[in-house]
Amino acid sequence: MNDNNWMQRTHLLMGDEGMERLGRARVILFGVGGVGSWCAESLVRTGISHLTIVDSDCVAPSNLNRQLMATSDTIGEPKVEALRERLLSINPNADIVAIKDIFTEETAHRFQLDTYDYIIDAIDSLRDKALLIRLATASGARFFSSMGAALKMDPTRIRVTEFWKVTGDPLARALRNIFKRSRQFPARKFQCVFSDELLQNKEKMELEENQFHKVHANGSIAHITAIFGLTLAGLVVQDIYTFVSPST
Repeated sequence: MNDNNWMQRTHLLMGDEGMERLGRARVILFGVGGVGSWCAESLVRTGISHLTIVDSDCVAPSNLNRQLMATSDTIGEPKVEALRERLLSINPNADIVAIKDIFTEETAHRFQLDTYDYIIDAIDSLRDKALLIRLATASGARFFSSMGAALKMDPTRIRVTEFWKVTGDPLARALRNIFKRSRQFPARKFQCVFSDELLQNKEKMELEENQFHKVHANGSIAHITAIFGLTLAGLVVQDIYTFVSPST
C-alpha cells in the first residue's frame, strides 16, 4: 500500500487534524474475542495505527460463530496472531503489537498502561476485569469497557452509559459488589457498553475448568458481540473527533 487513498472516506469526516490524531493515538485492547476482535478491526479500518492487542487464548471451533478472525483456517492459532495478520492485511503499515498473555495481578505491571492514550476492556474474568478497571481509571489514558455481551439477542437494547448507571447487567452488578466489598473503587467515572436484556440458555454445555474458572458457557451471537465491539471502537473515535477544531 503506497498511499492513503483507502482512508479518503474517513478523511472527509475527520479532516486533516482528525486523521493525524487517529494516526498518533496509542491504543491497547484487552480481550480479542467476540467483542474485542470487532473493536480492533473497526479501529484499524478507521485509521488507528498503533494498536496493542492482548489475549491468552487460541482460536477454537466454538469461536467461529462470533469472533472476527476465527475461521476454519485459523483454528488452533493464538487469537492475537490470527487477528494481527488480518489487521495488517487491511493496513500493512500499521503498528500492531500482539501479546499472547492474560491480564492479572501478577502480569499487570508488564503492560505499562500509562504509555497509552486509550485503554479498552473486553475481557471476561471478573477479578481481572475489576483490577483492569481500577488501574486503567488511575492512569492518564481514556478508558472504555464492555459489560456482558452473552445471553442477548435484541440489538436495539445495546446502549452506552457511565458504569455506575448501568442497569440490568449481571456483570456490572458483580463488579460493583467487588468494589464495595474491597473498598477499592475506580479512580474516576468511565463509559460502558451494555444491554439490559438477559435471556436464558436453551441448552447446557459443560466446559473444562480454565483460568477464568468457568464451568459452563453462555450463548452468544455475532450481531450482538459485533455491535458491542464496534461501539467500543466508536467511543474511541468519537473522543478523538471531539478534539478536532470546527474548521477542519
